Amino acid sequence: MEDDRIHVARAALHMWEEPCISGTDGSGAVFFSGCSLRCAYCQNHEIAAGKRGAYIPTRRLSEIMLELQEKGAANINLVTPDHYVIQVSEAVLKAKDDGLTIPVVYNCSGYAKKEVIRNLSGIVDVFLTDFKYMDSELAANYSSAPDYPEVAKSALEEMVYITEKAIAEDVYDGCMKRAVDITPTTMFDKKGMMQKGVIVRHLLLPGHKRNAKDVIRYVYETYGDRVYLSLMNQYTPMFGADCRTDYPELCRKVTKREYDDVVDYAIGLGVKNAFIQEGDTAKESFVPEFDGEGV
Repeated sequence: MEDDRIHVARAALHMWEEPCISGTDGSGAVFFSGCSLRCAYCQNHEIAAGKRGAYIPTRRLSEIMLELQEKGAANINLVTPDHYVIQVSEAVLKAKDDGLTIPVVYNCSGYAKKEVIRNLSGIVDVFLTDFKYMDSELAANYSSAPDYPEVAKSALEEMVYITEKAIAEDVYDGCMKRAVDITPTTMFDKKGMMQKGVIVRHLLLPGHKRNAKDVIRYVYETYGDRVYLSLMNQYTPMFGADCRTDYPELCRKVTKREYDDVVDYAIGLGVKNAFIQEGDTAKESFVPEFDGEGV
């Protein structure tokens, strides 16, 4: 159970997000400790379990956002913020009052009530959300959340609604100074950085191509190219997953054949707006040092 303090493990420029989030300048990533899920394979297990970080007041979080903007961050990237949504919302509004002008990215697990997402209207510009499971048994086994598929569907629906409404209002008001590439669902600036929109991530787990394909099919059949898909092959076995007993299938990386099959499936469906990964991305270098930098 989280209390009313904000537990932050790191706040720094981050280069390892999607190209339209990190770009060449880096995303201003604020990593929060704790998580509403407890995934057996968690890639950030040190902070998900609350073992790293410092407690700070809401005022300090606002200052951190402005400091990241001063360092040249392309956006403010709130990583795993669901359990601090009230404090985070207050901090964002305070930072905007004090001069924050870059987009705010809500980087989450996808496991959030629709009402929580609805309250982020006017606060968040880009939703960078996981969609982990369409298989409720898999969700129960790996994340103790058998209702994950239905919760994630509802949350994603609200994310799309919020961004489309915000873009429509910006177009109507003529408030498009940062954006040069605009559709009813996304805004990009002249550097190709997303200003408003939704990116749905799916991390392919070893041996679970069917779940990945089910996620891709649902998202594409429901939203088409209104959202971007990010298909990730970077799963790295971490010591948080007990490979010797409960989850032996998670003790290996995803194979090239597995990932290529999933990408080919997406292409076959007609997916055009998608990010894919190439080469050996499954390594711990994708996980930053949670050393309190910037906090």
